[in-house]
Amino acid sequence: MRASTRTLLREGDGSTVRRTVLPGGLRIITEQVPGVRSVAFGIWVAVGSRDETAAQMGSAHYLEHLLFKGTKRRSALDISASIEAVGGDLNAFTTKEYTCYYARVLDVDLPLAIEVVSDVVNDALILPADVEAERGVILEEIAMHDDDPSDVVHDEFASVLFGGSPLGRPVLGTIETIEAISRNAINRFYRGRYQPQSMVIAAAGNLDHEVVVKLVKSAFGEYLDAMADVEPARKRGKKRNHGTGVKVTNRPTEQAHLVLGVPGLARSDDRRYALAVLTTAFGGGMSSRLFQEIREKRGLAYSVYAFSQGFADDGMLGIYVGCLPNKVATVLEVCNAQIRELVAGGLSKDEIDRGKGQVRGSTVLGQEDTGARMTRIARSELHDEPLLSIDQLLAKVNAVTQEEINEVATDLFSEPLRLAVIGPFADESVFTG
Repeated sequence: MRASTRTLLREGDGSTVRRTVLPGGLRIITEQVPGVRSVAFGIWVAVGSRDETAAQMGSAHYLEHLLFKGTKRRSALDISASIEAVGGDLNAFTTKEYTCYYARVLDVDLPLAIEVVSDVVNDALILPADVEAERGVILEEIAMHDDDPSDVVHDEFASVLFGGSPLGRPVLGTIETIEAISRNAINRFYRGRYQPQSMVIAAAGNLDHEVVVKLVKSAFGEYLDAMADVEPARKRGKKRNHGTGVKVTNRPTEQAHLVLGVPGLARSDDRRYALAVLTTAFGGGMSSRLFQEIREKRGLAYSVYAFSQGFADDGMLGIYVGCLPNKVATVLEVCNAQIRELVAGGLSKDEIDRGKGQVRGSTVLGQEDTGARMTRIARSELHDEPLLSIDQLLAKVNAVTQEEINEVATDLFSEPLRLAVIGPFADESVFTG
């Protein structure tokens, strides 16, 4: 079987997106961007925290740390110094559904970036001493995360909404699971999950697609022929039983932090464009309804916003507010009233026009650097979704009607509201009564 290559997209700015699938199943997608002197290169692995068992909680993120500790050819210092010596940036991140290892460098240094990132992903040693050293680092990261209740409350909301399922677990894991994970368990997770057919290679910037393919083939070498069984792709559209209720975490914070919300839309749902406009108009900026009602008119909070997130087979829609503890009851009353008003009367034409404008602007401005472009094409390929041009995306946003937006609002907010709160609340009756 030979490699197959095709052009996916030609943008109005002269950029071209091409895709090659190698015989072993490794997918390579690039965007050649005229007029830039940098390249962003990433290896995206279809493994995240939702792919872990309860005993493996935190493994995907733990592994992200360990892969930078050393390979058969490079020490941890060699890995970081090689990219920093050419003024580049090397990093990684883990989400609920994937892990990404990336470098952003000058165009002339792309061969180095491909070689180093591929080495990190394919040839990590996972030495026992490194596992123990990094265990302490991750425990510190968990402690740092736990010290920020505005972050933790989102984890708590996910646990309310998704219950004990993998989507409801924190990406970092817990102190208990990180302390319990063994080197052998981490190594099995690595060897079993990090296979070419589970990866997407993505690059964007001043590049030549054929050169990238050649460099990737050389960097991956024998791994392209080492086929292994991998877990099947996540199924879409599976009906999930969502959790309900209220979760209150009593902590002596100066501010109370709350997330109020409902299940949202899966990532590929056709209504996602309507939801994007809805979320933006309802709580996405200073002119949004929630910001105006909660902060501008009543002075109840400094930070307030609405958000939505889609996964392969599920999603969430929520409102975050940070306020003084003695204002929580009033904030919740206003939020509930605004949701009822939204469902009953929908958004106005002016609100929708502003929401569309914000979505259009963020879509275009978000693609002004090579890292963002690399991320866009990688996610499309990783999630097996059609890659739309920027003009096509803008047309999708423009085509959303007032009726579609209001139908989405009515549909999603017909669900019982879930609530997560962090603050100095020993008595939960104010939230459950």
